[in-house]
Amino acid sequence: MAPPSLTLPWLEPGEPFPEVATAWGTDSDAPGLLCMGADLQPQTLQAAYAQGIFPWFSEGQPTLWWSPDPRMVLQVADFRLHRSLYKTINRLLQEGRLEIRMDHAFDEVIQSCAQTARRGQPGTWILPEMVQAYGKLHALGVAHSVETWINGELAGGLYCIGLGRAVFGESMFTRVPDASKIALTALMAFCQQHGIRMVDCQQNTPHLAFMGAKEMARAAFLQHVRHARAEPTPAWRFDPVYWNQLLSA
Repeated sequence: MAPPSLTLPWLEPGEPFPEVATAWGTDSDAPGLLCMGADLQPQTLQAAYAQGIFPWFSEGQPTLWWSPDPRMVLQVADFRLHRSLYKTINRLLQEGRLEIRMDHAFDEVIQSCAQTARRGQPGTWILPEMVQAYGKLHALGVAHSVETWINGELAGGLYCIGLGRAVFGESMFTRVPDASKIALTALMAFCQQHGIRMVDCQQNTPHLAFMGAKEMARAAFLQHVRHARAEPTPAWRFDPVYWNQLLSA
């Protein structure tokens, strides 16, 4: 996986994470890989996100922890609401068929994300132990779901981590065309209302870039996280008036 000169620390549960500067670089086969081991307890996950670290591993692998440089982030001010999506949201709202809910069906959202096939991936990284771990974070008010309900049914959504006003996007799913994009747009409207400046997207994908996400140096990202997680946590509820500013722009 890596050049012979690179090593990967193994962490026992409760051990602190290594400095993110020691993560494998862009010249390795796994840029951003930091360490393995530890556990997925809530305190471990919260400590990881507070340091810009996240877990990502497949079945049969140990728990792998990552901190890539650069980091893909979506600045709320840079979000691109493309015309076709704007028309879809506006039409559904006018017809009274669209509702955004937060934390109403978290378990169903994360299970649906786990079952969604990804291009170029033979399986899912959202393994049962990840579902259980993030379910515990949800019970603590740290993990959240943003849900697109159309005609009274869950059509798509996403889940994320919130530490103060630091938000870390995790995964999304859709059952109806554009439903996951609507959830992301609703998250942007929520962030706009609550002074949340950016959402972590972890890694670069064409889909995220199309929506306005860009790469940021890890050092600048970590500085943002340090400040944002110290700010008051907003109430994770979606008021329909949140649409007004974003859609009018």
